Amino acid sequence: MQLQSRWLATLSLAMFAYACLPAAAHAQEVPNLLTAEDTNGGGLSEIIVTAQKRRENLQETPISISVLRSDDLTNRHVQSLTDLGDGAIPSLRVAPFFSRPGALIVNVRGVGVLSDSNQPARDQGVGVYIDGVYMGRPQGLGAALYDIENIEVLKGPQGTLFGRNTEGGALNIVTKRPSGEFKMNTTVGAGNFGSYKAETHIDLPEFSGFSIKLDGIVTHRDGLVKNPLKSAEDFNGFDKRGVHGEILWKVAPDFTVDLAADTSYDAATTLYQQQILPGTNKLAAAAVLQPKRAKTAVFGVPEQPSVGKSTGVRLNLEWRAAPSLMLKSITAYRHLTQSQFDNASAATSAQQPLTAANPTGVFNLPSTVTTAGTGFVTRYPGFAFGRYSLAYFKQDQWSQELQAIGDLGDQLKYAVGALYYVEKVNDNAQAFNTNYFLDAAGSTYGALNIDPATRNIDRASHVKTTSIGVYGQATYTPAFANDILHLTGGLRWTRDKKVGSLDIVNNALPILPINGANVQAPIGLNAHWSRVDPMVNLAVDASPDVHLYGKWSTGYKSGGANSRATDYKPFNPETVSMFEIGAKTEFWNHRARFNIAAYTGTYKNIQLDFSGLYEDVVNGIRVTTTRTTTNTVNDTGKGKLKGVEAELTLAPADGLTLTASYAYNSVKIPNALNPFPITGNNGRPSPFAVPIYQVYTPAHSASGSIDYEVPLNTVTLRFHLDGNYDSGFYGNYTDPGFNALTGVVTYKQPKGDAGLVFNGRLAVADIAMGQSGAKLTISAWARNLFNEQHVFLKSAAATSGVAGFFNDARTFGGELNVRF
Repeated sequence: MQLQSRWLATLSLAMFAYACLPAAAHAQEVPNLLTAEDTNGGGLSEIIVTAQKRRENLQETPISISVLRSDDLTNRHVQSLTDLGDGAIPSLRVAPFFSRPGALIVNVRGVGVLSDSNQPARDQGVGVYIDGVYMGRPQGLGAALYDIENIEVLKGPQGTLFGRNTEGGALNIVTKRPSGEFKMNTTVGAGNFGSYKAETHIDLPEFSGFSIKLDGIVTHRDGLVKNPLKSAEDFNGFDKRGVHGEILWKVAPDFTVDLAADTSYDAATTLYQQQILPGTNKLAAAAVLQPKRAKTAVFGVPEQPSVGKSTGVRLNLEWRAAPSLMLKSITAYRHLTQSQFDNASAATSAQQPLTAANPTGVFNLPSTVTTAGTGFVTRYPGFAFGRYSLAYFKQDQWSQELQAIGDLGDQLKYAVGALYYVEKVNDNAQAFNTNYFLDAAGSTYGALNIDPATRNIDRASHVKTTSIGVYGQATYTPAFANDILHLTGGLRWTRDKKVGSLDIVNNALPILPINGANVQAPIGLNAHWSRVDPMVNLAVDASPDVHLYGKWSTGYKSGGANSRATDYKPFNPETVSMFEIGAKTEFWNHRARFNIAAYTGTYKNIQLDFSGLYEDVVNGIRVTTTRTTTNTVNDTGKGKLKGVEAELTLAPADGLTLTASYAYNSVKIPNALNPFPITGNNGRPSPFAVPIYQVYTPAHSASGSIDYEVPLNTVTLRFHLDGNYDSGFYGNYTDPGFNALTGVVTYKQPKGDAGLVFNGRLAVADIAMGQSGAKLTISAWARNLFNEQHVFLKSAAATSGVAGFFNDARTFGGELNVRF
C-alpha cells in the first residue's frame, strides 16, 4: 500500500506540472457545457436528484431531501463521511462507533442505530448507497470519497424504493460519470498535524464509443492526541488512499454499459477517551483529570491503526427500450476486511474499582489490595489497566437489481424493480489489559507487552444474509385537475434470511443447557422475516414555484442476532411508520428558496441491548466472570417520533449565497424490560423496567453558510464560512445509576455538550496558466476554525466518574488545484 500511496502522489504532482506546460503540449481545450444545474442565470441553480430512481428537480420531488454538492464538500474540506459529523445537515448524525472511526454510526431524524451495529448479524437503520449499490456494513464507510456529484440525504422511511434498513432514511451518494471529454482536476495540499493530500480526477476523450474516467486520492493526518508510548501510534490520526476507474461504453444510441471498479485503504487510530470528572471510589477520586481537550494522553499504551481494505466492481446496463421506457440492471460485488484495535480508554480504565471476581485484574502478577470501605480501593503493584479490544471483520456481498422506469402518457409515471442481495460476514474479538502499575502510589506504570497471538478469542461468529425484494411505485397526475395534483402510491415486499452461528465464547465452544445438561457446541442461527412496506404521497403544485405534499411511509431495520450474547437468540425487525407534510417554495425571482417539513410517527419493536455479567460453567457449576455479555430484545412499547426541518437559501446579490437550516428531532422511547437477573436478590427475580434515552440525536441542530464569489479582473476571489450547532445528545441509552430493586435513579446519564463549530475556506481561483486553458486555484482552509471544544460523547457512573470524547481540534492547511 505504500507503493500505491507513492504512485498516487507522484501521479498527482506529475499532472499538476503537466498543466503548467505551454499550450503546444496540450490537446485543444474543450469548452464547458451548460448543465441543468446552471440554467437559472442570476438566481439559484437548479439541483438534480435521483431520490425516486429518475433524474428530477429537487424542488419538484415531494420528499424531504438535503443535498451536498461537489462545491459544498470542497468548501467544507470533507474528505470522508466522517467529516459530516460536524452537522452540515442538521437531521443527519454521523459518528464513530464509540472510539472507532473505522465503523460509523449513521442516524437520520434520530433513527438508525440505538446501540451496536458493529456485528455480523446486525444492521443499521439508515441505508448508504453509492451509485445505486447498497453498502451493507458500517465498516468501510470512513474511506476517502471519490469524485462526488451529490450526497443526497433522504429523510424518513424509504422502505418502498430503497428497501431494508432504511427506516431512518437513506444516504444516496452519486459520483461523477465519465464525460467523454478531456478533463483533469488535480489537487495537492498540506496542513497542520502533518497532514497532506493529493487527489487526481482524469477524464479521457471518447473513442469508439468508450469514455474512461480515473480517480486517485491520498490523504493523511497525524494523530491529534500524543501517545506517551513512543513505539505506539498517536490517537485520532488517519491514512486514506484509493483508486477508482470507470468505463462508459455507448454500445448504441439507446444502450450503454457502465463498468466501474475501486479499491481503498483506510487506516485510522482510535479517538482518545478522557477522564473529565472524578468518581466516588478512591482510584477515580485520585484520577488525573483532563477537563479540557488533551494534547497528550495520561498513559502511554499500545495503539495501532485499524485498517479497512475494500474493493468493489459495479456493472450498470441501461437500455432505452422505448422513448418512454428505461430498463436498468445494477450488478455489484464488494469485499471488505476491517481490523479494529481500540485502546482508547486507558486513562479511564486505570481509575476503575476492583471486583470480587477478579481482585487483581492482572495475569498472574503479585499484588496487595488495601480497601477502605465498600467500593473504595487504592492502586497497588500489579493493578492492570488499558483494555485493548482487538476485533477482525470480513465481509463479501453480491447484489443484483433490475429496474424499469417509464411513463404512460402525461398522466402516469412509474418505477418497478427487483433486488437480490447476499452477504457473508464473520468476525472475532479479543480483549485484554496492556498496562499495570509498578507501585502502590500509581506514579509509575509498565506495559505487559502481551502478543495478541497468545491471547484468547473472546468471541467469534459468522452469518450469511440473503434478501430478496420486489417493489413498484407509480405517480398519477389526473388531467381533470389541470395537472396540479400528483398521487403516488408504492409497495415493496422483502424477505430476509440469516443463517449462521456463534462459534466461540471465551476461547471455547459456547455452553448450551439442553435437557438439563450443559452441552458445548456452536449456537446456530436460522431465522427469516418478511415485510411489506407501503407508501402514499399526495402532492399539489400550488403554483409553478410552490409545491406542497403529504406523505405516509414505512420502513424497517432487519432482525438478527447479537454475537455478544451467550444464547444468540434471534430478535425481530424494528419498524418506523411516519406521516410527513412539507412545502418546497421559490420566490424573489428565483433568488430565494424555502423548504419546510414536519413529521410524526411511531417506532415499534425497538432493538435494545442490555448487558450483565457473563456466567460460565465450570464442573457443572455456574461461575460469574468479569466478562460482560449483551442481549438484544425487542421493546414491547411503542416509541414516538416527531420533528420539524427547514432550509432557507438566498442569493441576494450576484456571487453571494446565504444558507440556513434547522432541525428539531424528538424521539421518545418507553421504559423497557431488562432481561438480566439482579444479583443478591434471591438469584433470579422477574425482569425489571429501565428508562431509555435516544442516542446520537440532539433535540435542536442548525447549520448556516456564507459563500461569496467576486470576479477581480483575471481571477476570481471565493470566500466560504459555515457554522454548525447542536444542543448535545446522549451516548448511552440507560441510566448507570438505576436501582432495579427500588426503581430509583441515583445517577442520571449525562448528555454530551452543546457545540458550535465553524469551517472556512478562502480561494483565489481561475488563474490562467499560459495558453493551455488550465486554471489554477490557490486556497486556504480550516475546520473548527475557532478551535471550539466540547465533549460530544459522555459515559459515566457514580463510582468511576465522567469520561468522554472531545470534538477534533482545529485543523488547517493550503491547497493548489489545477483543472482543464
